[in-house]
Amino acid sequence: MMMNHIKLKHLLSVAIAGLCLAGIQSCKKSDENVMVNRNHYVIPDSLLKVIRMDSVKKGVMVNSVELTGQVDFNQDKVINLFPMISGIIQDIHVMLGDYVTEGEVLGVIKSPEMAQYSSDFQNAQSNLNLALLTMEKTVDMYHRGLASKTDSLGAAVALIQAKAEMVRVQRVAKINGDSQSGEYVVKSPISGYIVQKQVNNEQVIRTDNGGQLFTISDLKEVWIWANVYESNVDNVHLGDVVEVSTLSKPDRIFNGKIDKLMQMMDPASKAMKIRISIPNPEYSLKPQMFANARVVNSGTIQALYIPSSSLIFENSQYYVLVYSGKGIADIRRVYPISAYGNKTYLSAGVEKGERIVTSQALQIYSELNN
Repeated sequence: MMMNHIKLKHLLSVAIAGLCLAGIQSCKKSDENVMVNRNHYVIPDSLLKVIRMDSVKKGVMVNSVELTGQVDFNQDKVINLFPMISGIIQDIHVMLGDYVTEGEVLGVIKSPEMAQYSSDFQNAQSNLNLALLTMEKTVDMYHRGLASKTDSLGAAVALIQAKAEMVRVQRVAKINGDSQSGEYVVKSPISGYIVQKQVNNEQVIRTDNGGQLFTISDLKEVWIWANVYESNVDNVHLGDVVEVSTLSKPDRIFNGKIDKLMQMMDPASKAMKIRISIPNPEYSLKPQMFANARVVNSGTIQALYIPSSSLIFENSQYYVLVYSGKGIADIRRVYPISAYGNKTYLSAGVEKGERIVTSQALQIYSELNN
């Protein structure tokens, strides 16, 4: 009897211990659920009023290639002025960087060659006048029987020769400035900027030294030479639109087009040169400036895209916050494949029409990760 009482007491103790343990576990589990609910972040109404959202869209993917290059003159609109004659140059009033207009005098060359051209012109003029008088008299004498037909023909030939010589001398004079004062006037053939100046007043110049006097360029249109590496060669095409920015004006975009592909790889840089033509009416782009060029071309591939401002980058991965309503946002990993402007194109991670957070995303992301 005593033994049965002891066993009953032991079993009762075990049962009570089991109940207590179950109760403790039940309490612990209940506490854990409360902790999960307490940590589930709900976006406050005050924040919901100021954050921006957008929907996932689908459209034609725009490809862009980032290149570096350098601004250069438009060589089709650059004039090198070489000396046509030898002599001493004087009366230079323009400096490097000055803007000159078409026909503006840049300097005057005093030369014995010009004196000879003036003498040749005067002689040709005198010979022509004499040939005209001789022709008139010979024809008159021929009609009165005082000169033969041979004399008349000879006078006509002399007149033709005198006219031909006069034309030759006039052409030579025109090529050499068409001056009768013995001076060669150097004039600008186009309007533009003096980008090179190789002479000074009282300098002796010669036609056989191969050096130019001035270089004038119309900078209203410039070229940009950019390098395309092998991995991007197939992504650039003749006529592609290019957006250009510079260090001096990083927020301004200059629009141009690819107008030449060199079709060969440079052995030193291992890159293919392309030429971008850009209007420059305000002269904002200056030769030798470094430039960033973005080549833009549209294909036929459809892809999902989101605003680039919605992307969150962490641990070499990209995420967005997908909003499901009532202040609830979920973290979703996405896979970008291309970007253009404020659009980032994705291969996976979200569905068309889903709402995503585009402002204060990093703040909400941090709260969700706490």
